[in-house]
Amino acid sequence: MNTLEMSIIDTHSHLDMTDFEVDCDAVITRAIGAGVNRIITAGTSVKSSEKAVALAKIYPQVYAAVGIHPHEAADIQKADIAMIAGLANNPKVVALGEMGLDFYRNYTPRDSQYQTFKWQLELAGDLRLPVIIHARQSTKEMLEILSDWVKKSHAGSPGVIHCFQDTITAAKSYLEMGFYLAFGGYIGYPNSHLAEVIKTIPEDRLLVETDAPYLPPQKYRGQRNEPAYITLTVEKLVEILGTSAEKVAWQTTENAMRLFNLK
Repeated sequence: MNTLEMSIIDTHSHLDMTDFEVDCDAVITRAIGAGVNRIITAGTSVKSSEKAVALAKIYPQVYAAVGIHPHEAADIQKADIAMIAGLANNPKVVALGEMGLDFYRNYTPRDSQYQTFKWQLELAGDLRLPVIIHARQSTKEMLEILSDWVKKSHAGSPGVIHCFQDTITAAKSYLEMGFYLAFGGYIGYPNSHLAEVIKTIPEDRLLVETDAPYLPPQKYRGQRNEPAYITLTVEKLVEILGTSAEKVAWQTTENAMRLFNLK
């Protein structure tokens, strides 16, 4: 596939992390060379979100999401949410997140995760911004919270389930609420079960992402992931869906532009 002829949006990366401090310019240059025309870098704390916004101001191709990851939820106060709200006023902020629940690592108490998550959902409803959801081993609780939120406080497309690795049943529930589902390089791992899930997803709800520096494609396992590698996820989707690279790139780009209101 000639990636230079395609246009792709990496809907989730973490360019603010120290992994990219030395060579962020080169990383973005490689991404552009691979056909990536936009990168959404997602904050995971107030400090991380501030850096995401700063990067979005520097690089025309970079947009930001601001939020507090469940791993960072301990001791979060309303003042922290107010700081996220202030950052969200920047015109290059296109979503709130990464937010959610993580009952796999359990780095922070569940009560703190719930409260921080619900505060951010309330803010997203007030600001009419889509959310980027992290859900790990928390499907039941996540579906209950999001179902209630969507009914009460959000019109239109509510957001995206980041790094989807759940079941067909869970996917259907999220889709019925209006969510998009995003997939990364892990769909090509030998133990991945996601091909059958992906085949059930409407083409207008599918997004691609890297989660860089995490979850590199199989070819780069053990190395730092970066936005340029998103072309390998497109290639895997082509294989799973029996379509063309151009179609996957075009459709996922259209979907990302619609969800994140990108011009």
